[in-house]
Amino acid sequence: MEESLPITILISVTVVAGIAAQVLAGYFHIPSIVLLLLFGILLGRDGFDFLDPSLLGVGLEVLVSLLVAVILFEGGLNLQLGELKEVSTSLRNLVTLGVLITLTGAAIAAHWLSEFSWSIAFLYASLVVVTGPTVINPLLKQISVQKEVSTLLEGEGVFIDPIGAILAVIVLHFVLSGNVEPLILIKGLVLRLGLGIIIGIGGGWLLSQLLKQDQFLSRELKNLVVLASVWGLFSLAQALRGESGLVVAVVMGIVLRASNLPSELLLRGFNEQLSILANSVLFILLAADLSIASIFALGWGSVLAVLVLMLIIRPINILISTWSQDLNWQQQLFLSWVAPRGIVAASLASLFAVSLTKQGINGGDSIKALVFLTIMMTVLLQGLTAGWVASLLNLPLTSRTEQECLQADDNDINTQENRKIIRIDSELV
Repeated sequence: MEESLPITILISVTVVAGIAAQVLAGYFHIPSIVLLLLFGILLGRDGFDFLDPSLLGVGLEVLVSLLVAVILFEGGLNLQLGELKEVSTSLRNLVTLGVLITLTGAAIAAHWLSEFSWSIAFLYASLVVVTGPTVINPLLKQISVQKEVSTLLEGEGVFIDPIGAILAVIVLHFVLSGNVEPLILIKGLVLRLGLGIIIGIGGGWLLSQLLKQDQFLSRELKNLVVLASVWGLFSLAQALRGESGLVVAVVMGIVLRASNLPSELLLRGFNEQLSILANSVLFILLAADLSIASIFALGWGSVLAVLVLMLIIRPINILISTWSQDLNWQQQLFLSWVAPRGIVAASLASLFAVSLTKQGINGGDSIKALVFLTIMMTVLLQGLTAGWVASLLNLPLTSRTEQECLQADDNDINTQENRKIIRIDSELV
């Protein structure tokens, strides 16, 4: 019992700090990731040294994988395919051509400005092609921009996370093995995406049919069955081909959302809470293990590299990806400004740093530091100013009715739950 006490304290303090950061962020109307990073750093090895994630050993990697699966599933569950059709061309361009633009541009910036070797520069670039629903979705709830813009940002965040993660793993493989063949890279990417889509669609459809059988599955078990299914199929895909499980999580969420489940509102509410908990725990733990000295050691060249990523590469990406689409220049400018990096980039950077160190390859700590610098700069500069930029560009929701509908949608889950509780109480009486 005494041997497990430090780990018990580690997990407990992490959860308390994470939820406290979420509460304070909601009260002050700022992106939660800002306080999560701050609390993690303060409690970590370069702060009060109260949290030591290394106590978890390989368990940290397991925890990261499972919680990221929950986050991506929740992101897929919140997507509405009907709305995505309106921006489907731009979205397709962002997660294909846009990935290549960001990968190439970020690698060049990291090589010339941060003085990384080409292999490490491309590894960094593969980590920052992602944006992430854990940062985008809460931000959009706060500022409530026009539907075309919010749908495109949400869709990009959800779809680009597994694609970026798979790409990063493949690039890491080439860095570790020294074998660089474009055809093998493309084959590995397509294979993982295909496997994840097949398992995700099949598993999601079977799960949706099971959830519709009220006589077989009680309401109290439905959410837990979904969680068990997501983790089970995620692990199956991971065992067959590494990182394909991330695709499974996203696709399962999309399939369930499209299935019109009677218990959809309760399911979304449960998974939203799980996602908040997962996001809180991960950011606190990963930030606690971050070396501030390694960030300062990067120098001003790395700051310039991140600024190039934000101010040059992202606008080029948006301009090309949305060319000839029904988006005005104000919408394009806002899309160019808002691209904060999130938990997938942070978690993969932490795991990759360990892998590089184990193989005796220099650059593990530097690449982790540069990724976290990217997260900090994009979240602070873009996240804290997104509302002001939206107002300046006249992009908030166009009418009070739209805002009321959005608020009603957010409150719908609680309303349905309250009605069920009242009905149950009446039956008991």
